[in-house]
Amino acid sequence: MTDQTQHAPLAPARHAHVLAALARDGIVRVSQLIDELGVAPVTLRRDLAQLEEEGLLVRVHGGAVSPQGANPEPTPAAPAEDRTGGSIAVLVPSLNYYWPNVVRGMEQEARRLGYRLLLRGASYELQDERPVLERIVASDDIRGLILAPNTDTAHAQDVVQWLAECGLPSVLVERDAVVLPGREPVENVTTDHALGAVLAARHLAALGHQRVGLILSRDSPTGRKIVKGWDAACAELELSPTQHFEQLFPDRNSPDFSAAVDAALDTALETGVTGLLVHSDPEAMAFIDIALNRGISVPGDLSVIAYDDEVAELFTPALTAVSPPRAAVGAAAVDLLARRLADPGRPVHRVVLSPTLNVRQSTARRSQ
Repeated sequence: MTDQTQHAPLAPARHAHVLAALARDGIVRVSQLIDELGVAPVTLRRDLAQLEEEGLLVRVHGGAVSPQGANPEPTPAAPAEDRTGGSIAVLVPSLNYYWPNVVRGMEQEARRLGYRLLLRGASYELQDERPVLERIVASDDIRGLILAPNTDTAHAQDVVQWLAECGLPSVLVERDAVVLPGREPVENVTTDHALGAVLAARHLAALGHQRVGLILSRDSPTGRKIVKGWDAACAELELSPTQHFEQLFPDRNSPDFSAAVDAALDTALETGVTGLLVHSDPEAMAFIDIALNRGISVPGDLSVIAYDDEVAELFTPALTAVSPPRAAVGAAAVDLLARRLADPGRPVHRVVLSPTLNVRQSTARRSQ
């Protein structure tokens, strides 16, 4: 795994890594996975036991094999011409948050269609993804690419142009892009994050919250779409500029984060704001912790909606959250690429999936 982080990946990321390696090699070994994932043996064995319970693998001495054949020894790779569909290369910006469930959806659809996934992670800080992509394309039997490039770097358009010229079909996930000079759209699958913000704003309005706020953890492709939807929702609800605010937060690990939360809470108290949408889950959790420490009740004094619904249900109180259809996005990306491979001349398709709002305990009717 190329994505090196200071902390061991969360369980969904570990499971996605194990399943991708299993789909690629037909067998995984505990010793190798411990080195790749940086986790304790007991953690990895627990992961393998869970995946076996789900019918996704069969444990054998020293590792696991696919459920289609419990042979503890790896079989020789079949010649490329004998393979059903070849490999799809996947490059995502994180294997720790949001993306594991997207990858899980890709893996299940790829298996159904007879393809194998070659999974790589590239951090958000990677400035030029072309070297990574060039290495992937040079590897074994790659038929197409699915990726979520960093669109906020100086090299972003260069990456898009390279994709258009590399000779392999590609699908972007949760990203929009065009190919210059004609500005032809790139085939992609995205979540309608603007609609997610609208769903959140409407929910707060339905509960009687007339003064609301939007907190974004960083400037990102998702964040910008959320802002667009939030502004549209505020216009739809006929909220005046004094009835809503938007604030961009520093990174949650920044020493300035707590001060920024305190400032936002001060703004909410001073302006009578009683409902917030916070992107993403970890930031919403940290925000609520600081609010509770200040004696601000959630949801009594302040209703909070998280955006992503990755771990929102695990918090206390369980967070009402906008939930992008991550697994469905991944499956749709594989399906779109497979259709492109079967019919190279088909029109460019851009698929947009709708998020949902899961109402839990962090929102309530506004106190009179």
